[in-house]
Amino acid sequence: MAIELELLKNERDRLREGLREIEAELRKMEADVKGVRQREIQTKREIEALSTLIDIKESRDA
Repeated sequence: MAIELELLKNERDRLREGLREIEAELRKMEADVKGVRQREIQTKREIEALSTLIDIKESRDA
């Protein structure tokens, strides 16, 4: 039975290591998503600013 116990412990350790790798990958992906969201927000702000400038220019030309 000692062999079975060692096999179970080894499998548990292997799974724990795999979980640590998955968690590290998840943290990296979450950081990447945050960066993309920040770029999205910045782009939307730039579009809004340009739209405002266009509206001002059009109202002055009218």
